[in-house]
Amino acid sequence: MATSSAYLSCPATSATGKKHVFPNGSPGFLVFGGTRLSNRLVTRKSVIRADLDSMVSDMSTNAPKGLFPPEPEHYRGPKLKVAIIGAGLAGMSTAVELLDQGHEVDIYESRTFIGGKVGSFVDRRGNHIEMGLHVFFGCYNNLFRLLKKVGAEKNLLVKEHTHTFVNKGGEIGELDFRFPVGAPLHGINAFLSTNQLKIYDKARNAVALALSPVVRALVDPDGALQQIRDLDNVSFSEWFLSKGGTRASIQRMWDPVAYALGFIDCDNMSARCMLTIFALFATKTEASLLRMLKGSPDVYLSGPIKKYIMDKGGRFHLRWGCREVLYETSSDGSMYVSGLAMSKATQKKIVKADAYVAACDVPGIKRLVPQKWRELEFFDNIYKLVGVPVVTVQLRYNGWVTELQDLERSRQLKRAAGLDNLLYTPDADFSCFADLALASPDDYYIEGQGSLLQCVLTPGDPYMPLSNDEIIKRVTKQVLALFPSSQGLEVTWSSVLKIGQSLYREGPGKDPFRPDQKTPVENFFLAGSYTKQDYIDSMEGATLSGRQASAYICNVGEQLMALRKKITAAELNDISKGVSLSDELSLV
Repeated sequence: MATSSAYLSCPATSATGKKHVFPNGSPGFLVFGGTRLSNRLVTRKSVIRADLDSMVSDMSTNAPKGLFPPEPEHYRGPKLKVAIIGAGLAGMSTAVELLDQGHEVDIYESRTFIGGKVGSFVDRRGNHIEMGLHVFFGCYNNLFRLLKKVGAEKNLLVKEHTHTFVNKGGEIGELDFRFPVGAPLHGINAFLSTNQLKIYDKARNAVALALSPVVRALVDPDGALQQIRDLDNVSFSEWFLSKGGTRASIQRMWDPVAYALGFIDCDNMSARCMLTIFALFATKTEASLLRMLKGSPDVYLSGPIKKYIMDKGGRFHLRWGCREVLYETSSDGSMYVSGLAMSKATQKKIVKADAYVAACDVPGIKRLVPQKWRELEFFDNIYKLVGVPVVTVQLRYNGWVTELQDLERSRQLKRAAGLDNLLYTPDADFSCFADLALASPDDYYIEGQGSLLQCVLTPGDPYMPLSNDEIIKRVTKQVLALFPSSQGLEVTWSSVLKIGQSLYREGPGKDPFRPDQKTPVENFFLAGSYTKQDYIDSMEGATLSGRQASAYICNVGEQLMALRKKITAAELNDISKGVSLSDELSLV
């Protein structure tokens, strides 16, 4: 179990073990985290935890089988050449699995950096810009398995086992899972003792959860998950209120959580999404325990995965975008991909492989699917899914914004201070945020500078047309409303990143439209967190989709090789007839 310390205080060290020296010349301590107990902040020292050897939920027992599939059997079929479009987490997860089975893999990415929605890059001033705020739940077993495989298991920092809500005026509410006894009692205690809700709302909240499939999950996890799937047609608000829950509970607690999970509120989110998380929290002690990266994703997440792929012989092709998926139709009416028309600036080429994987997000796969394929319900259903706009704002201050107890301490820059965890709020347009200088210090703590707040604006729709300056102005005003003690602190640097379509909108009734990784096109496969898998659209979902895509490819290895021979024979026949193959393909 996690310790009950309110702050995490540890020597300030980098990933290499080198201590950060503070301006006064002493090695000092980075003081992380915070909670309000009896209206005051209490600090204690604790040992930093940064591994996956403990405090990870065991998903191999008494858990839905679809969430954590068994290890794949050793592949004994022909070696395949696989082309993957997209170097996000889903694409790289697929590549790792295929390389481990002995296949040849090439990954094509239109951007200059890898990682997709979990990517990051460095601007000209050396600032790390993230595509979003990334938090790892203790039930992310597929992602943790991947991190262990690539040697990145020490790259996550464990946070206190509590979910912290920051309310207007600096009032702190908590769902505190720190309890001597594990699931489900630790969760029951957290919900009954939370100070984020009033007594009446807590009581009604308890009734609603007691009447949910979460209770069945304690004894029949697979049956509970099926029951949860059957609730996809209703919103979480509709379901929750019908079971006796209150609107105040939704507004003060569940809306911020829903925004953090899927960037939409409980009125617009399927009950399936929220109840999937609740079932895991109730049955697995560490499922609700949060981790965050030591530093930026490009160094601590994407970087190690890329190195593993390249060490295994995989190849990355950056700035190569797919212009068109080329395909043929057999005499029996079946379709197969004959190549990918790729381009990089003025360069163009046709990529050929035995299997093709489109590891894209929702807008990406919509651009790739040939118009003819939409005649198939499988592909047309994808167009019923839409992405959610999101705006991520980073604000660097000249002091410690989330230090609520000691005003003098918040102004000094010798020692970091404040709340080290994912933070929720019902009182700002950014429903979740974190101080990365505390939560991910290796790249974001800078000597002589203060907090680096990363705020996720959800829903992002109202902010998309605004100028960056106006967005910064509004966000800083809301930060001050949450942390009145930060009055007088100045923003020294800022960034705004707008994504028109991020996660797909997991609204009621959308789950049936999620495509499987295996498509009606014989040698064309999908990967991505939006595809069919038992978890929600997330890093864990992306990783799981990659495992499933690889399994499908390996299961049909013999058929794919037979198809490749058939295609090669047809191409040789065309060449013998004097047909220019490259020109023909370019015109498909």
